[in-house]
Amino acid sequence: ILVVLPTYDEAANIEEVLHRLHAAVPDAHVLIVDDSSPDGTADLAEKIGAELSGEGGRRCVEVLRRPSKSGLGSAYREGFRYGLINGFDVMVEMDSDLSHDPAVLPTLLQAVDDGADLSIGSRYIPGGSIPDWSWHRRALSRWGNRYAGFVLGNDVADSTSGFRAYRSSILALIDFHAMRAEGYGFQIEMAYRVMASGGNIQEVPIAFVDRLRGTSKMSGWIVIEALVLVTWWGVRDRLLKVRR
Repeated sequence: ILVVLPTYDEAANIEEVLHRLHAAVPDAHVLIVDDSSPDGTADLAEKIGAELSGEGGRRCVEVLRRPSKSGLGSAYREGFRYGLINGFDVMVEMDSDLSHDPAVLPTLLQAVDDGADLSIGSRYIPGGSIPDWSWHRRALSRWGNRYAGFVLGNDVADSTSGFRAYRSSILALIDFHAMRAEGYGFQIEMAYRVMASGGNIQEVPIAFVDRLRGTSKMSGWIVIEALVLVTWWGVRDRLLKVRR
């Protein structure tokens, strides 16, 4: 199991994330993809990784340092390439700010063991929740997911969720290397490509909480990008079907 953690200025959270991850899935290997965080996130992650490796005698944390801030989608693409090259069976996406509870990770992994090619931690199926969000923020996210489902013809309730586990065989099948989307657009496109490739997608309920420390890296542009891309993919693929 490879857990890919993109980081930028997460020194306030990285220690707790790594310790909770190690407690939840002791056998997982963690790849920190750090975009030259000025707060020293990468150095701290290496220090904690050395401590955790000392406990079990096995190196369990590696840090990939990138020269500049290159985006979430780019970080995951690099992490997936690393995972395929090094022969990992399952690859996990999750936030490094504790919005995603590491204790839920065994449930996501069990869904893959049970046959899913992609398991998604969903806020919008029974049992899922977003306890800290205002009603209008929750409505924007829910209707954004419904719009993506309608345009792309899928029934994924939470295709923008960034807490997920992929079977490596499905990642090897889809052409994620060519993708350029970031943020929500990247998550939607990955689920869309898994579905288009005949992959099995399952959702498990999660509670998504806002970060307690640090600042969010999301921007309004990421939402606009996702909306434009979803609309384009839907139009493009429907036109192709009509032409056929």
